[in-house]
Amino acid sequence: MAAEGRDSSRALLFEEMNSVVTSEPQQTAQQSSSAPNPWIYRPWIDLLIGCGAWSAPLLLLAFYASSAYSSAWAMAFYFLALLFNYPHFMATVYRAYHTRTEFQKYRIFTVHVALLLALAGVVAHVWFPLLPWIFTLYICWSPWHYTGQNFGLLMMFARRSGLAPSSAERTAIHLSFIASFLLLMLSFHTGASGDPLILSLGLPAKFTLPARGVLALFFVAATGWALFSLARRSSMRAILAPLTLAVTQFFWFLLPALVELFSGHEVPQTRYSSGILAVLHSTQYLWITSYYQGREARAAGDTQWSFSRYLVTLIAGGIALFIPGPWIVSRIFHADFAASFLTFTALVNIHHFILDGALWKLRDSRVAALLLNTNAKQDAAREAPNPLQSASRWLASSAPGARAIRIGTVVLLFLWGAVDQVHFYWSSKTESLPALERAAKLNPDDSAVQLRLARAEIASGNRNAAIEAFRHAAEINAGSFSQQEAYARGLIETGRDAEAYAQYEKILAGWPRNIDALVNFGLLAQRLGHEEEAVDSWERAVDADPSQANAQLYLAQTFERRGEVQAAARHYRAYLQIAAAHPQEYRDKRSSIIAVFIKVADADSAANRPEEARKGYAAAIDFAAKAGDKALESLALVHQAELQEKQGDAAGAAQSYQRALAVDAALSDARGAASDWLNYGQFLRRQRQPERLVFACMLRAESLLSATPGDELSAVVQARTESQARLGRDAAAVRSKSEGLATEALSLPTAAFAPAR
Repeated sequence: MAAEGRDSSRALLFEEMNSVVTSEPQQTAQQSSSAPNPWIYRPWIDLLIGCGAWSAPLLLLAFYASSAYSSAWAMAFYFLALLFNYPHFMATVYRAYHTRTEFQKYRIFTVHVALLLALAGVVAHVWFPLLPWIFTLYICWSPWHYTGQNFGLLMMFARRSGLAPSSAERTAIHLSFIASFLLLMLSFHTGASGDPLILSLGLPAKFTLPARGVLALFFVAATGWALFSLARRSSMRAILAPLTLAVTQFFWFLLPALVELFSGHEVPQTRYSSGILAVLHSTQYLWITSYYQGREARAAGDTQWSFSRYLVTLIAGGIALFIPGPWIVSRIFHADFAASFLTFTALVNIHHFILDGALWKLRDSRVAALLLNTNAKQDAAREAPNPLQSASRWLASSAPGARAIRIGTVVLLFLWGAVDQVHFYWSSKTESLPALERAAKLNPDDSAVQLRLARAEIASGNRNAAIEAFRHAAEINAGSFSQQEAYARGLIETGRDAEAYAQYEKILAGWPRNIDALVNFGLLAQRLGHEEEAVDSWERAVDADPSQANAQLYLAQTFERRGEVQAAARHYRAYLQIAAAHPQEYRDKRSSIIAVFIKVADADSAANRPEEARKGYAAAIDFAAKAGDKALESLALVHQAELQEKQGDAAGAAQSYQRALAVDAALSDARGAASDWLNYGQFLRRQRQPERLVFACMLRAESLLSATPGDELSAVVQARTESQARLGRDAAAVRSKSEGLATEALSLPTAAFAPAR
């Protein structure tokens, strides 16, 4: 609730600004129109930037550009961050730190909180697992920060327009904005996170989906009622800015969720929240703070204040906040530049959220005096300057030396920012090996660049160079699972299974319950002949997460090879249960599922569970027929026939064999069809059917395999020879009309297999 108070209560100051910004000296007020003036700069600037009217076209442009021109958009966004995002952080720092009075007033935030966050940054650099927690906090706090600003500005414009919202109207809008934030949070935390740096609560969609629907309806209803109530007692001019801000909140928070809910198209809202929304929010923030700082400077007698100089200061300061830190830490201490940059980004944002909330929350008597245009004599009564303050004043003075230092610092920071932009440009050229090599030379301790370089080296056929890049990325950030696994996967891709096996051993030492690592380690162990290790690894995987279908399947196949049929069936059943629970994910694995059905039914048959086996074969036959997999349909029919014969249902077995051979006729699988003809002939022999029909089946099987010599053909020839011996002199006559006899065998009625009485 403290955070809520800080962010939403900036509305108090915005409302206060309305009452004072429009309260010029009395003589000015008397000369002006009695109608209140709601605008800060000009209507089009205030609506476009301050109220976010440009959100819809910019969001559409961002969506299109990020899809069609992902590389160019990434570069453009990174440059926009330099112009807008970074300066907006500096605007808060400027206000809190640029005078000793402000610095002391907010000392707990300017010193103590800053030191705590700096300590967290040090810990995150030496203990990588802390970074996802910090980054998740930043991602989740960002939309709340945006919500507070939008709500505050809406209230400010309402007051400036003379609307004076009632308590009920203000509460309705406030709660609706909170609802939009909660809706976004539910979207963030539904299901597992697809980003290793963002932690998710993993809430089930069946609960969050209706909740998000209710929150969306509440936002529309509550905001609509409040704005309608305000509009009834005002003009269109008065309600225009609040209405625009409400629509902006809808575009920022509800629209992505509604697109996802109704279209099924997933919107990456975590990156969306820290991406284009950050740009829109930042420009909005610069719009209001530049107005405030300009009035403050002029009230203090600074007639030289200009927006352009203020913006240059903010850009230079923003660069100083974000860029030098990661570069210095990376180049001097060889920390991972990618992780360091994200750490600085998250912590600077968090400090901004805390500090900004404090600055806008408190009813500062100096601010009130400034905005009310009353006598602010307290500004003249300052503490005796200390050496640091004196140095700061000298640095801000017009002395030639101070001016040279300021200009030199700004030039240095702008050059550093340019180098960072060039590094980002080269590192984003994932298809260009020379560009990535230049980026790596500029900063070799950047794991993101090293991974892209490794993939580019693989694409160019430079496997040794690729492995070296993978290894260096893993070495830079030993605490990152994704970097370690990328190295292991790179070793697998380049055929270095033994080294990949050793790398996964290291990974499991640090992340013993990581499912992907356990499954992949098992595959490598099996490939290298360490079957017991493979089984142990897969069993640990399914113990940690029984829904791991691949691990269940690998265990089943291993136990089947060992002849442990029932153990294999247990894991095959688990695999089928997982597939049944997620039909969409296994739509392309129908053949595997049908084969598993057959294997489970075989196990039930071997364990003398005929009813379960019968159901299994029936399910496999039905599933294969619907999927159009005739080979597996035939196989399931033959296995069903064997079970039926075993149970004494010769007529049912004959029918299953005949159906299987009819299915085979539509296939080009000569080997499978030959096997089925052989099995059917042997079945007819056991059922004491005429030997001529048995011989015809053997001849058909031999004919199908005549072009593929091997053990299968030898077995068929032996069976045919035995049948021919039993026929004796009649064999030649039967051979001459074998095609007709084979057709007769396929047409045997079920009555021919009725038990003798």
